[in-house]
Amino acid sequence: MTATTLAPATTEVLIQLRPADEWLAVCPLSRLTPGRGVAALLPDGRQVALFLDRDGVPYAVDNRDPFTGAQVLARGLVGSAAGRPFVASPLLKQRFDLSTGRCLDDESVAVAAYEVRVA
Repeated sequence: MTATTLAPATTEVLIQLRPADEWLAVCPLSRLTPGRGVAALLPDGRQVALFLDRDGVPYAVDNRDPFTGAQVLARGLVGSAAGRPFVASPLLKQRFDLSTGRCLDDESVAVAAYEVRVA
């Protein structure tokens, strides 16, 4: 008689974003901590900053701070202003709306914001 070992089925919940026409799995949801960012490299070489707010809603914006050119937004401080979630750049402290990418401190500046889902 041969012993058979069965491994329990595991399904990793993934954060996916849509940088173009198709959804792209970026990282497991378990890698995100509410209120803290994680940087991810896309296949085309761009970097995105992923966030999970305290309500469990995921967001993704470009990781590049347009004011300095540094890839640092994933290290920024997460907060909210007028009910809108934002990340503040750790360098010059400009705030970027996590839903739209619009800079809350200079309306002429924005970063790309990506559609995100948990699958």
